[in-house]
Amino acid sequence: QVQLVESGGGLVQAGESLRLSCAASGRAFSSHNMGWFRQAPGKERDFVAVISRDSGNTRYADPVKGRFTISRDNAKNTVTLQMNSLKSEDTAAYYCAADRGSGVLAVVREAYDYWGQGTQVTVFS
Repeated sequence: QVQLVESGGGLVQAGESLRLSCAASGRAFSSHNMGWFRQAPGKERDFVAVISRDSGNTRYADPVKGRFTISRDNAKNTVTLQMNSLKSEDTAAYYCAADRGSGVLAVVREAYDYWGQGTQVTVFS
């Protein structure tokens, strides 16, 4: 089991930045690729970013490329999502997730076994 707790959400104006953090406990954090997903009201939970176990590889959804950066610290069991130049369409609940250890940088939520409770990000114009 991996327990995940997100923090850092909030209310910001368009163009500003936020930094989301996810703290992990339980099974070996470094054995999981870690992802961020988001879900707006009435919509599906969509992939945002993923980082490999050793931080050597990352993938991003097209809408966030160039604005968001995912990173991790295996010594501290944390994964971070730095979000810059926020837009109103970034408004959503953001979820941290740990994959099932396949080694693939998955972009589908079915590849992730462990989820946090989410943190709300609201961007106003």
